Amino acid sequence: MTELDVQPWVARTYDGLADLLAAGPAATWNATTLCTGWQVRHLVAHVTMPARLSPEQFGAEMAAARGDFGVLSNTVAARDGDLPAPGLLAALRSPQLHGWLPPGGGATGALTHAVVHSLDVTVALDAPPTAPAAAVAAVLDLLVDGRVFGVDPTGVRLEATDTGWAAGEGEPVRAGSGRLVALLAGRTLPDGRALPRLSAR
Repeated sequence: MTELDVQPWVARTYDGLADLLAAGPAATWNATTLCTGWQVRHLVAHVTMPARLSPEQFGAEMAAARGDFGVLSNTVAARDGDLPAPGLLAALRSPQLHGWLPPGGGATGALTHAVVHSLDVTVALDAPPTAPAAAVAAVLDLLVDGRVFGVDPTGVRLEATDTGWAAGEGEPVRAGSGRLVALLAGRTLPDGRALPRLSAR
């Protein structure tokens, strides 16, 4: 996949998430997501960093975090999650965000980031995915071996209940495509299902 292939999917995913949040009650911003410890407002602050922080600002944040991206992410999410909702929605709709490519991740990294984080919200809210079905399927194929997020799908057969997609051998794990992406991204579903970590076997 190239940037030209995935950019429309990324744009539709973020625009759809913005539409969902704009149409929902204000309390939605305080709802929990599949990202442990993050409310919706924190997650949106995280994914919109490329639209809100200049390269110089990002560099200063990284220096303050002593090069630890996890620390940077939590710091920015906690701080910028309190920004006014209209500004965060505008950042979700920003062409700058839609065209952003993560360093070292390229187009597939941008698509994975957009789809997984949008599902962190929609799965938690029991809402339909904002990512196009083709984008969700593409990310399923990217994550199916478990290595990207360090999960272990050994011994299970993943079966999408909304499409004909399936992979693996063993005990069936059936869910919608978006929920399967969340499982392969190391998330715990609202019903408690999760895949083990690779280090756990």
